[in-house]
Amino acid sequence: MKTDIVILAAGQGSRMKSALPKVLHPLAGKPLLFHVIDSASHITDSQLHLVIGHGADQVESAIRDSAADVKLAVQAQQLGTGHAVAQALPNCAEDSIVLILYGDVPLTPNTVFTSLITEANKGQLALLTVTLDDPTGYGRILRNHNNEVVAIVEQKDATPEELQVEEVNTGILAVHVRYLRKWLPLLSSENAQGEYYLTDIIAMAAADGVPIAAIQPQYEQEVQGVNTRSQLAQLERWYQQQLAEALMASGVTLADPSRFDLRGNLSTGTDIFIDINCVFEGDVEIAEQVSIGPNCMIRNSRIGKHTVIEANTHIDGAEIGEHAHLGPFARIRPGTQLGKATKIGNFVETKKAVLGQGSKVNHLSYIGDAIIGESVNIGAGTITCNYDGVNKSTTKIGDNVFVGSNTALVAPVDISANATIAAGSVITKTVEEGQLAIARGQQRNIIGWKRPQKRQS
Repeated sequence: MKTDIVILAAGQGSRMKSALPKVLHPLAGKPLLFHVIDSASHITDSQLHLVIGHGADQVESAIRDSAADVKLAVQAQQLGTGHAVAQALPNCAEDSIVLILYGDVPLTPNTVFTSLITEANKGQLALLTVTLDDPTGYGRILRNHNNEVVAIVEQKDATPEELQVEEVNTGILAVHVRYLRKWLPLLSSENAQGEYYLTDIIAMAAADGVPIAAIQPQYEQEVQGVNTRSQLAQLERWYQQQLAEALMASGVTLADPSRFDLRGNLSTGTDIFIDINCVFEGDVEIAEQVSIGPNCMIRNSRIGKHTVIEANTHIDGAEIGEHAHLGPFARIRPGTQLGKATKIGNFVETKKAVLGQGSKVNHLSYIGDAIIGESVNIGAGTITCNYDGVNKSTTKIGDNVFVGSNTALVAPVDISANATIAAGSVITKTVEEGQLAIARGQQRNIIGWKRPQKRQS
């Protein structure tokens, strides 16, 4: 049976104190809403529906940029969860299971969704509940003497006895569309909030003799919603801990799992060491026996085996060959390709630079738009002058070239194999193979020169 997945994302999230809609706040580098969408997208033969309201333009823009296949429904007035679901109902198929999710509950696994759908396909209302030591703020699950779920009561409407119940409602449920078409028009706003509660359909189901199946998640954090920045931070750390545990189980050593952040996808070999405060963004691949020092950022890059990355190194959009050595304090920018056994030292920046096997840029240099051969040694303070204010040009350096310190290579320029560039040179013309290039002003020593003196006040 087809599944219509309705994600509620119309709330204001006023406790976040933000101009950004709550569902667009990031967790592990991705908006809360897109965690939900990505998980729900794994359900086969399904259609996603998103109910938007507060910040609708921003949410709609984010959906459009993501190219997700989502049908939008607008809740112009926030009149409760039941009212929100009703806005999406006209777009749902005539004979489908409706799975109701929330854009600010990001970490529910799709296996839980599948379990709910399976139960709903048996003609039941499938409800996701969780048992909490402190259920404050949640709607309580009410059961009869046969332990059957018969109703949900919101905290503001609950009696003192009902407030002692520790099993609570997550809001996530699955049910056949025909039941929603019957029950939603019967909802009333006569309650403490003055809203149309979706939770009231539980009592309607019980009254109509529709069986109610309650299932629970493995961890309470899987159904935790985000209403404040504090809750977001707590959920972030729990989620990162799960990612860290999975990495360590696969053969990665983390110096401190509590000081590790993954904001994307990380593929790893074995015997990798990652020091504290490292951040991985986008799609990152790290081969076996790589060592990464503290405070490093790696984004959308591939790191070859046996490579050493020293502290405070930033790698973005790069291909790093095996046995390379980078940092400390190196910045490797997009388009960089480092060959086997290359070395990028402290305070070196590369951008769209290709370095052949065994080449070195050890200190305080900028190498951009450059194609560098094998076994090249580039001295401290070298700059490839690749930009004329309008266009970028390329510097080409052949194998076994030695570039002295404080050299400016003004692109476009070619330096052939085995050439040597004297320190302090400004190179603007081709250097042929084996030549020594010296391009600097002639030294003059002035006899009797007097240093300036400080003026008397």
